Amino acid sequence: MNRIVEELTEDKRGELKLCKELEFELVPGDNLSVGQKFTDVKSERNALIKAAHGTTTLAFKFKEGVLVATDSRATMGNVISSQSVKKVIEINDRLLGTMAGGAADCSFWGRVLGMECRLYQLRNKKLISVAAASKILANIVYRYKGSGLSMGMMVAGWDNNGPGLYYVDSDAQRLTNDLFSVGSGATFAYGVLDAHYKYDMELEEAKDLARRAIYQATHRDAYSGGVVRMYWIHKDGWTAYPLEDVSELYYKYHPEINITHAAESPLAVNAA
Repeated sequence: MNRIVEELTEDKRGELKLCKELEFELVPGDNLSVGQKFTDVKSERNALIKAAHGTTTLAFKFKEGVLVATDSRATMGNVISSQSVKKVIEINDRLLGTMAGGAADCSFWGRVLGMECRLYQLRNKKLISVAAASKILANIVYRYKGSGLSMGMMVAGWDNNGPGLYYVDSDAQRLTNDLFSVGSGATFAYGVLDAHYKYDMELEEAKDLARRAIYQATHRDAYSGGVVRMYWIHKDGWTAYPLEDVSELYYKYHPEINITHAAESPLAVNAA
């Protein structure tokens, strides 16, 4: 077999090429990928392909674990393409990932991470830690840095060190903190979280905070909406909660509003 490989890789001058791995040749021309050539991943100012995306995802630690919440709207520019996207990736029994950015990038690399975590479990006969899982994801996307990927994922879970929460993006940036919000609606979600977040919350209080933060983001950000999807990560695994429509939450958080006709609105009455 080695002799055949050497014969196949021998060039016209009789010198051997060292083929350490197989690679696909690009179309003749420059060596830039499609993402590098047509998208400007830093500013998108002069990009021929402008990636338009929006979402709201958040996660935070509290005394009983980690709470993860997302909206469910997917957009293509100004078009709402779906209101029922599941933006939480169930990696294993104690590990979750969230999706923000390009849906294809997040979905694909989330599945790759799930595969790597399962292989780790089979090799080592134990679940992977949250830190190790996030490091694997950062190492994977680092190889594609500058190639036009659009991804901002949170990796949250529970391991031998307790609750863990990491943020990893398509530039291979990896951060850890007690609280993160990612997406176009993150600015509005942070406004609620920064005002009311505290570590020693009870579960119901944490759920209400996450619910309210997602609702406020969907109310102010046109690219976020649909339903609120929540997960609670604890020492025994994770628990998923029923979906809640953000349009119904509007009347829950504004009980004083009960308008059935536009003419009855306060602005219309004052104008008259």
